[in-house]
Amino acid sequence: MIDTHAHLDPAEAGEVLARAREHGVDRVVVVSTTIAGAHEALALAEQHEGVYASLGIHPHEAGGPDAPRVDELRDLLGHPRAVAVGETGLDYFRDYAPADAQHALFEAQLRLAAETAKPVVIHTRAADEDTLARLRQHPGRVVLHCFSSPGLLDTAIERRWYVSFAGNATYKNAYDLRAAARAVPADRILAETDSPYLSPQPVRGTRNEPANVRHTVAALAEARGETPDQLADLIDANADAVFGL
Repeated sequence: MIDTHAHLDPAEAGEVLARAREHGVDRVVVVSTTIAGAHEALALAEQHEGVYASLGIHPHEAGGPDAPRVDELRDLLGHPRAVAVGETGLDYFRDYAPADAQHALFEAQLRLAAETAKPVVIHTRAADEDTLARLRQHPGRVVLHCFSSPGLLDTAIERRWYVSFAGNATYKNAYDLRAAARAVPADRILAETDSPYLSPQPVRGTRNEPANVRHTVAALAEARGETPDQLADLIDANADAVFGL
């Protein structure tokens, strides 16, 4: 089983990954949100079997010192364990950075993904219209991380983007997310923890970690009328395809 999107503290990564393996989660894509985080993610990928890195600058950082440093990711993306660009995108909900700065940072990372032929991992919150407007022009592979915008679903299916569900899809009132999971084609669905955030329902209130992706897979499988093992196998194959694992 794979956790396709996790944020790990390097000081705790060894024990966290060991617990993941105990629960059958033997692969993790560690995602960066800063330049320093990109170096840390690659270091973890070098140190631990089954760990890969997605390298990007989060939209919250668009007004900060990392925003002009996108070019530094280019060399890092040449690493054999670097499998994607991101997470990147737009976030108008928190409003931690000006919209124009977010757009510039997003555009730069989309160009980088196209130039390097890497998939792009998308963060979008309260920004669906602008996110769609730009992604419709992007020629490469797209992963909609922590999917929580049902309004994006029709376009995602039409464009054959990958749709990744996190622990919030397991929450009791998340009927719309489970309906979306039923609609996503079998060859485009992914699952993630987005740890340490969004712990799934059975462990809600605790800090999330990759081992818990099994709970999300189980809830998605139930919604889709599949067994957890069947869905886990599909997700593993989809991760192989999109990330080139």
